[in-house]
Amino acid sequence: QVQLVESGGGLVQAGGSLRLSCAASGSIFSISSMSWYRRAPGKQRELVATITGGGITNYADSVKGRFTISRDNAKNMVYLQMNSLKPEDTAVYFCNARVFATGSSYWSDYWGQGTQVTVSS
Repeated sequence: QVQLVESGGGLVQAGGSLRLSCAASGSIFSISSMSWYRRAPGKQRELVATITGGGITNYADSVKGRFTISRDNAKNMVYLQMNSLKPEDTAVYFCNARVFATGSSYWSDYWGQGTQVTVSS
């Protein structure tokens, strides 16, 4: 019905940069907020950054000033530019979107399958 597919993860040295992308496709009528979450080994999933349909952003304190979330509403895509990466940023990163699917009566949350980001020291 609605699919989210992430890309752009990989292995990078501390201080380096990566750009994650997430494409939403399927029976989409509208998308409100889009977010990035991450889950580090042995830890719970945490919210990294959110962007509303109007472009308002919010970040976890741990990534403020280093990560930038953006979106392309025409393409149903969301991005996460990650700079000055640290080993503690190592995690599986998940894309999330709140979607009003075509033919639906309510908003639903959809998730991507995740992409691994590994930062070596």
